Amino acid sequence: MFNRLLTALFLIVMLAAILLAYRASAFHITPLTSEAANAAPALVANASGCYCVTGKPTVSATFINQVLAFYHSPARGLGATIYALGVKYGINPVYALAFFMHESRFGTLGVARSTLSPGNLRCAPGFPCINGYRAYSSWAQGFAGWYSLIRNLYVNQWHKTTIEQIIPTYAPAGDGNNPATYMTAVENAVSSWQAGKVEVM
Repeated sequence: MFNRLLTALFLIVMLAAILLAYRASAFHITPLTSEAANAAPALVANASGCYCVTGKPTVSATFINQVLAFYHSPARGLGATIYALGVKYGINPVYALAFFMHESRFGTLGVARSTLSPGNLRCAPGFPCINGYRAYSSWAQGFAGWYSLIRNLYVNQWHKTTIEQIIPTYAPAGDGNNPATYMTAVENAVSSWQAGKVEVM
């Protein structure tokens, strides 16, 4: 009788230990580090497969400054301004950076060195112009002009929100551009920067 009681007690203790171990493993949750939490939005944006210019920033002002400094841009140090303008217009600043890179290698090539226009915007009434392109008094004004054009004309009026929709109109083949190459360049840059890589390969 005593042996039976000991056996039963042993089985009860073992069962309780197994149950506790199961509950601990089933309900244990490892919290995300701050770095992982910050990276999550960019990973989701990439996974969606949509290169949409609208939305919250997926790069920080500090990172924008790192990119501009790496490429020796005359606009280096304007990360906070570029970021804030993106928030104001509801345009992800990573796209302003990508257009800037493709149009003039961050302001180091072509007419942008004189116009201070990150997007090489064509001349329009009410703007001073140089060789058919809008000229601005500062890079900050040039970025404001680009954001305003994308938000007010492309997004609000024409309902174009993706790179595939915007670039064929923004840089048409009839104007000596290659829209397919342009799209690939922008998408490659955006993907690289959202992955935390400063240099675009």
